[in-house]
Amino acid sequence: MATGAVVAGAFIGVQQLTASAEMTPQSWFAGYADVTATPSFAFESPASKAGKNVVLSFIVSTPGDVCTPSWGAAYSLAEAANSLDLDRRIARLQQQGGEVAVSFGGQANDELATNCTNVTELAAAYASVIDRYQISTIDVDVEGTNLTNRAANERRADALAMLQKERRASGKELAVWLTLPVAPTGLDQNGQFAVRDTLAKKVDLAGVNVMTMDYGSSLSPGTSELAASTQALVATQRQLGVIYRQAGVRLSDKTLWSKIGVTPMIGQNDVEAEVFTLTASSGLNEFARSHGIGRVSMWSLNRDLTCGSNYVTLKIASDSCSGINQGKAKFAQLLSASITGSPKFSAAVVTTSEPVDGALRKDDPATSPYAIWQNTNSYLEGTKIVWHHSVYQAKWWTRGQLPDNPVLNSWETPWLLVGPVLPGEKPIAVPTVPAGTYPDWTGLNSYEKGKRVLFDGAPFEAKWWNQAESPAAASANPDSSPWVPLTVVQIKEVAASAAPTPLPGSTN
Repeated sequence: MATGAVVAGAFIGVQQLTASAEMTPQSWFAGYADVTATPSFAFESPASKAGKNVVLSFIVSTPGDVCTPSWGAAYSLAEAANSLDLDRRIARLQQQGGEVAVSFGGQANDELATNCTNVTELAAAYASVIDRYQISTIDVDVEGTNLTNRAANERRADALAMLQKERRASGKELAVWLTLPVAPTGLDQNGQFAVRDTLAKKVDLAGVNVMTMDYGSSLSPGTSELAASTQALVATQRQLGVIYRQAGVRLSDKTLWSKIGVTPMIGQNDVEAEVFTLTASSGLNEFARSHGIGRVSMWSLNRDLTCGSNYVTLKIASDSCSGINQGKAKFAQLLSASITGSPKFSAAVVTTSEPVDGALRKDDPATSPYAIWQNTNSYLEGTKIVWHHSVYQAKWWTRGQLPDNPVLNSWETPWLLVGPVLPGEKPIAVPTVPAGTYPDWTGLNSYEKGKRVLFDGAPFEAKWWNQAESPAAASANPDSSPWVPLTVVQIKEVAASAAPTPLPGSTN
């Protein structure tokens, strides 16, 4: 993100590339504060508990001295201490029990790894910021050309892995959050590469924080900002699980959610038609708490107020106000409600691989609402099955494709995960038509296209003329079978037409 419309990313890392929490961190909230924005935001004097923790942004590469960190390419670390009193203000917030995380990157300027090609110098640059401000959580916001530069992503991961290893060896902690742009369908290919490349270098990510904002053309007509954001979170959580599995690591849903962060752009977004409302903030907070999302942030604390009367247009995002009438309400308070954890606590978490309970993954037909998936069977669009204690629905005709096959994008799988098999469930009775509605199938008869029969009590319709071809083959080979089972909708229509007509004056 750029100044005025940014969301930062943070890396929290550990050396091991294994995946589950040895200790369970509490979810935490910290809004972003743009350090170089004018007017200056007094993050050191939070107006409420919602401002207790803060993510300061953005540390970037210094033009002409690419391995030296600067604040927004405008202030060196020393200049920020002198001109902005930044070191003293950070110390003041920490003195009051608050925590500071620092974000590297953003939409404007270059993240350090983009131009600093010496990994040792790059690690030293990150360390200089971490040590100066005495922080245990960093956030790396990678977007635009910084995100598409895979060589830079790999250098960054090498440097962070080196830094994490050194700090762990000395008894210090470092949490690394990776902040990425997102669509309602999840991370794009560049975002997926960024996560995969980071894990491949042995960085133990605290999590992936997605910027739920500025969707542009990826936002379907009629979809609200809140709906798009929750869709993006669900998709990213699934993608993160797949990426870890591809790296040889299994994580539970709970652990994966704890590794997800969300950062909306409050009020008016950079895209004119997109506005994140106060109501959406409450809804996102509820979603985050109910799913155990590890981190909630927002862009930005600088913008969390109503624009003044002299602000000409509210359709252009401002650095210093939200663009909507907030009254006395604050986005930070709504987004942080009942979220009480701290970044420091989550920085102590080491992720380790979680064992899979084989007993839980065994499917029992007696306790499954639908048939157990079979590799040799074919499934029509809309068919529901059970696999590994979860219910899936076919999005199109499919055969031989595992319902839980780890794919990064939803369009790569013919199966939609509906949800888990619930305790106490029994097989759901398959709807059918009354006996005698159609003649029973017999191999002695021939059947014209459109003819309907009953086979083992289930109704089928002929797709073309056939004789001596049993409807039994329709489930395993629907393409080659001349028979197709009636859909639930068709069965209900038949049942309704077969129901007796009530006599005049009668009641049911």
